[in-house]
Amino acid sequence: MVFRVESNQTPMGTEQRQAVLDKPVFGTVFTDHMVDICWSEKGGWHRPRVQPYGPIPLDPAASVLHYGQEIFEGMKAYRHEDGSLWTFRPEENAKRLQRSAKRMALPELPVEYFLQSLKELIAVDGDWVPSAPETSLYMRPFMFAKEAFLGVRPAKKVAYYVIASPVGPYFGGDAAPVSIWLSTTYTRAGRGGTGAAKTGGNYAASLLAQAEAAEHGCHQVLFLDSAEGYYLEELGGMNIVLVFKDGTLVTPKSETILAGITRDSVLALAKDRGHTVESRPISIDEWKQGFESGDIVEAFACGTAATVVPIGQLKTPDFTIGAPDAAAGDVTLALRAELIDIQYGRLEDRHQWMVRLDS
Repeated sequence: MVFRVESNQTPMGTEQRQAVLDKPVFGTVFTDHMVDICWSEKGGWHRPRVQPYGPIPLDPAASVLHYGQEIFEGMKAYRHEDGSLWTFRPEENAKRLQRSAKRMALPELPVEYFLQSLKELIAVDGDWVPSAPETSLYMRPFMFAKEAFLGVRPAKKVAYYVIASPVGPYFGGDAAPVSIWLSTTYTRAGRGGTGAAKTGGNYAASLLAQAEAAEHGCHQVLFLDSAEGYYLEELGGMNIVLVFKDGTLVTPKSETILAGITRDSVLALAKDRGHTVESRPISIDEWKQGFESGDIVEAFACGTAATVVPIGQLKTPDFTIGAPDAAAGDVTLALRAELIDIQYGRLEDRHQWMVRLDS
């Protein structure tokens, strides 16, 4: 695929850009360019280009505005000490985008086009990748139905874009534990639904529960399964892992949970360290009783935006697990440090997860 590149004639000035890179705020300032690829039922994937970042022309009858036919991904570009630019397991993001597309009746972007789109954007906006500790360039590939029609069917015209934003740590500069609110009123997804797809509607459905969490002084919300309201699923934007006293790591298993690339990677590192890893249903009562007995000693959340975040406290309408000033667990901190060191090129990448973008 040959991309046409249209340079931004009014890019952000060097000094202004550096001020953004010195103190990046998640998802608020975007690079000078974006990727745009079209798809149609007749023409397939076509007209690939890198163009100036800016508004997207959209017909008021575009399907995405009425039926929510949309998916996205999230990943980061890291600047290594020698200045080279890398990303983490992009093939897995490409495959997950394909799975999401299939569930949402959208065309599947070939893996090679996905990877090329990232490299094409970095080729023109590589200077936007920051170099300060635990900073990166967050890349957001997304796809949506743009055909103008009001009939209920899969769209015959689709757009794929990639935008990027320099970011710092999602929850601040250290690994301080966060507080989580357990939602007993709302659920994130149901059996046969779109829970395993990375689609905007899932996140929209979580916002009211997230607001409830904020009202209780919590950073994030944890959802239970929709069938029984008893088994842990995931947070509004992250997976969850519990650490047992014997070193076993347990993460919820459900068809309604998004397959977390960060979670998969952290669990692989845990296995390398000799930990037993289990993916199985785990109830809220098991967590409560395990904490009270001392059998469950740590909990953490993980995802692309926040990497690995210790959970210090879980608040529910009926009881509380942990405390807001609880110390981060040793296993959590060790896995977090190892993953971050691999991503920034400070530790051997023995799983061959890193892919260079500027070559």
